[in-house]
Amino acid sequence: MGFLKVEGLTKVYDNGVVALDNVSFTVERGEFLGVIGLSGSGKSTLLRCVNRLVEPSSGRVILDGIDVTALDVPSLRAERRRIGMVFQHFNLVKRKSVLVNVLTGSLARQGTIASVLGSFSAEDRAKAMQCLEIVGLADRARVRASELSGGQQQRVAIARSLMQGPDLLLADEPVASLDPATSHSVMDHLERANKELGQTILCNLHFLSLVRRYTTRVIALKGGELAFEGRPEEIDEDWFKRIYGEQAREVGIE
Repeated sequence: MGFLKVEGLTKVYDNGVVALDNVSFTVERGEFLGVIGLSGSGKSTLLRCVNRLVEPSSGRVILDGIDVTALDVPSLRAERRRIGMVFQHFNLVKRKSVLVNVLTGSLARQGTIASVLGSFSAEDRAKAMQCLEIVGLADRARVRASELSGGQQQRVAIARSLMQGPDLLLADEPVASLDPATSHSVMDHLERANKELGQTILCNLHFLSLVRRYTTRVIALKGGELAFEGRPEEIDEDWFKRIYGEQAREVGIE
């Protein structure tokens, strides 16, 4: 049946732009699915429709048998606890410590007041340290987030999402603003979350070299439509030009 089923997903913005046009695909539990396509192809809108940060115009998103698109606001809030999100921009509270930033991943369970007061349980603090261990930053727990490099900040953002304990992790261009070496470091930690923790990951990526290295399957969007679905190694030069255009040239991150 599929852990995540996207059925006929369409999004038309108020200005008439069709960001997604009848997109359907399935993601199995434990997959690392890459999403590729040109800028403006609908990748970010797709991820935001999955957790309803953007409301679809039509279609359905079914997560583990639950129709996310049909949920009312209280039910959606509860369901979002199962869906983590890593953004291109890290969205950390720079003046707070790395540990506190990771602890905010427990907001859905902990409650806003408790988080503002900093009254996290010992159990939550221990779990946050475990999440920092996973991304290799346990030794930076007491450091302000502002003192970290861009790649380290993105790894904190991943740890924060893992702290949430999600069943599905969405990553929207998580390495777009990073240099090649740092990009691999961040992707290595996403891969570890997938393989060691069993996280199901849906990840937007620009570079096919990263898709081929890290993902188990890939879909491509072109003009808001599903243009390809299959294994990364199936994207040969012909498919690359179909997805990106005849004049496009592949640039990789080594």
